[in-house]
Amino acid sequence: MEKLIDISSYPVMQVLDVLLQDKTTKKNIIWATDTYAEFGEEFTDKVQLDANAILRRTDLIRPRIQKSQEAQAQRTRKKAEVFTPAWLCNQMNNHCDEDWFGRSGVFNTENSDHTWTVSEGKIEFPPKKKWQHYVDSRRLEITCGEAPYLVSRYDVSTGELIVPPMRRIGMLDRKLRIVNENTEDYVDWLKWVIRAFEACYGYEYQGDNVLIARINLLLTFTEYYEERWERQPDDKLLRQMANKIAWNIWQMDGLKDTVPLGKPYEEFRQITLFDMFGDMGDEKDDEPEAVPCRIFDWRSKNSMLFKKLKEM
Repeated sequence: MEKLIDISSYPVMQVLDVLLQDKTTKKNIIWATDTYAEFGEEFTDKVQLDANAILRRTDLIRPRIQKSQEAQAQRTRKKAEVFTPAWLCNQMNNHCDEDWFGRSGVFNTENSDHTWTVSEGKIEFPPKKKWQHYVDSRRLEITCGEAPYLVSRYDVSTGELIVPPMRRIGMLDRKLRIVNENTEDYVDWLKWVIRAFEACYGYEYQGDNVLIARINLLLTFTEYYEERWERQPDDKLLRQMANKIAWNIWQMDGLKDTVPLGKPYEEFRQITLFDMFGDMGDEKDDEPEAVPCRIFDWRSKNSMLFKKLKEM
């Protein structure tokens, strides 16, 4: 099977430090899984992902389909990790687009054998809706795993690459097709590609999946870029995109809206004498606080608590 993720090669190596960032804690994402604990303290659940440690064990960061059957079964039992095949992602994304466009078969037509036929020709938009509205429309993939609903570089259930990009069915892939069809020059194309990425979000609990999802978005960017412009993006642009991806694909306990594995967050708490004079007890509480996760609103250029967004 072809290697789907290679963290030691271009373009991942150039921006690995950014892809490991947790924008909420201003540290790195944590493993949040004991899958790799046998490899040492650096790989236990509450420890941050470290670039040097990962690069010594590049075989650990790989899609679920390329893990052993035993590892897959263990993660399914412990974290209910089951990934959705591309045909089902396509079906659900088609349903969302049917609602947005007011018609079916916009990007492709589903076949009875779980394949799909790509719609030919330029996508037409309904009255009072422009292509820019579609690119800017926000999409969120919850518990995103490797982000198969956002980008479909490969079928997560089989490992089969989906090529060329025109055949891809992810929510972000669809936005990028729209940008390709409606822009002529480089500056305009890049502006709207960036806005497409800014409008796509996803969160995931386990740190290795967070990293894989981020890598899949980064590789999606470079693949569309190279297809359109027949050259590679420079390092400055790669870091810009990696930073946006690190904000938009974040690590979170979806039941608590906090960074995983911390003690319950107390938003309001009565101050006691112990707070004023320090903890005079013998025991220390080393468990980190479960910090509420922050995301970034690229249009208002402000970060905000994810739970506040849910209340809007």
